[in-house]
Amino acid sequence: MAAVAAAPAWPAGGELYCATRTRDELSFVCPEHFVQRAQFHQSGEIKVERGWLALKLEGPFPFSMTGVLASFLQPLAEARVSIFAISTFDTDYVLVKEKSLPQALAALRSAGHEELPNP
Repeated sequence: MAAVAAAPAWPAGGELYCATRTRDELSFVCPEHFVQRAQFHQSGEIKVERGWLALKLEGPFPFSMTGVLASFLQPLAEARVSIFAISTFDTDYVLVKEKSLPQALAALRSAGHEELPNP
C-alpha cells in the first residue's frame, strides 16, 4: 500500500499480525482469510502474496545473543527455501511457502533444530 495510506482495520487479529510503515510503503502480514474479506476499493493498490506459513523461534532472545536468526536461516538458504523473516522484541518468526514446508523442516532438523508441539 502507499506509505501515506491510512492503516485499515482488516489485517488486525489472528495469531500473527505485523504492520510496517516506511517512507516507501505500508505493509501487513496477517492470516490469508483476513485479506479475502478486505475491501480494497478505499485503499488503492494492494499486492498480496499467499501461501506462507509461520515458524516461530521460541524466545525471548536477549539482544546480546548473536546468530540466533542466522542459525535458523542458513540451513534454509542451503536447502534453497525462500523465507520472509519478522522479528519482535521477544522472538523471531520465519515464514516459508506452504509448498516448501516439508523441505524446510527437514533442513532445520538436519541442522539440529527441534520442533516443539503447538500449545
